[in-house]
Amino acid sequence: MTTTNKKNEAETIIKKGTHNYTREELYVKPQEELLQQRLEWFSDQKLGLMIHWGPYTQIGTISWAMSDEDSHWSREFLGEDWQGTGEEFREIYFALNKTFNPVFFDPAKWADLALDNGFKYLNFTTKHHDGFSMWDTKASDYKITGADTPFHTNKNADVTKRLFEEFRARGLGIAAYFSKADWHVPSYWAPNMERGTYTARGPSYNPLEHPELWEQFVQFTHQQMMELVADNGEIDMLWLDGGWVRAAHNQDIRLGEFVEKARKVNPSLLVVDRTAGGKYENILTPEQRIPADVIHVPWESNITLGSKFSYRYDDVYKSYRELVIMLIDVVAKGGNLALNVAPRADGRLPQPSVNQIKAIGAWLKIHGEAIYATRPCAPYFDGDVYFTRKENIVYGFKVYRNGDEQLQEKIVLPYEGRIVAVDLLGGESNLPFEVTDAGVVVTLPSVELDKEVPYAHVFRLTLS
Repeated sequence: MTTTNKKNEAETIIKKGTHNYTREELYVKPQEELLQQRLEWFSDQKLGLMIHWGPYTQIGTISWAMSDEDSHWSREFLGEDWQGTGEEFREIYFALNKTFNPVFFDPAKWADLALDNGFKYLNFTTKHHDGFSMWDTKASDYKITGADTPFHTNKNADVTKRLFEEFRARGLGIAAYFSKADWHVPSYWAPNMERGTYTARGPSYNPLEHPELWEQFVQFTHQQMMELVADNGEIDMLWLDGGWVRAAHNQDIRLGEFVEKARKVNPSLLVVDRTAGGKYENILTPEQRIPADVIHVPWESNITLGSKFSYRYDDVYKSYRELVIMLIDVVAKGGNLALNVAPRADGRLPQPSVNQIKAIGAWLKIHGEAIYATRPCAPYFDGDVYFTRKENIVYGFKVYRNGDEQLQEKIVLPYEGRIVAVDLLGGESNLPFEVTDAGVVVTLPSVELDKEVPYAHVFRLTLS
């Protein structure tokens, strides 16, 4: 396949702010042994906590609403009462930093919640497309520690640094989400350029026709990314959003040049140039979806606990059952699940999110051995049955999607292999089983049939 065709294949569609992901066959495996080891580490983690948080939480939206190109879907939250223009909305949005004062923000409490409930790494939005920096960047005054932001005098004002310190102190991994696009800096959305007041995802000018202006943006972007990599302690991943910012779209930020410099500071740094394809997309990132099939390269689904990435007071949250089965589905297909929690504008986590996190944690305390450090195991999944594997142990999950199913004494696990013992995680050991043409038929203890329908029965199959 030619380079041009590969670029065309890697093109993505963004609908309602949700990204597609690069196809597995276009994945470029890093050649460095250290990076391969780090990708194995990543694939062991299985569950990450993603956090979208910034001044936008005050109005229940996220950056996309500033783009006129995306106004047909991204401004639905404004309702029929909004009669203003896009320019008027952007003026309101860009002033939200002046009222953002999350005085209840407690980074240690967030880190404890993650650690206690089985989350293995943090992915924090240090900067979304709006350009507001959640760390003490030296490249811009539009930041959480800026004089215009009332929170700048708080002891936890450098939100990114404080979160990274607390999560790292608990042995949890760190990913820094960073948008390559920046709709605030004048070297990207430059005033009085070709587009006039109309805004879109890309720059307001053609970088090929204004190379000096584009170079200003490249240097600005490199400075901010290096601050995240070098000034906030060691991080595991630089997780880049804004996949349209790439050479194929005449928006070359010379990422390779930056990564070479960054890996001199941190040789084990993983880079996620999501949806862009190529050697700097070390991890594939389907968003708000679970792939239909197993993916045999490192990947991570980022999915919201509620319906939105940003906090909304009237949001609808996923059920505990749905979240646990989602985790099983993702892990059986070879991926990690990054669950997004959206904090409130005052710095507190919504109670429904806390409840969900604790429910997942309670389930993992019993069944985590079938999740962490496992790999996909053929036949992977079949209806309501999923498989993972760890050395000479295969784990079979029989999931119950509704909670009103009739429990059956005999559970068929369509797995072929030489099995010497079957145990029920959280239940009895050495269950009766037989191997048939349909697979392994396990007999549930009678006590299980009298219980409420679980999220899943998880069986440990020991191989000879």
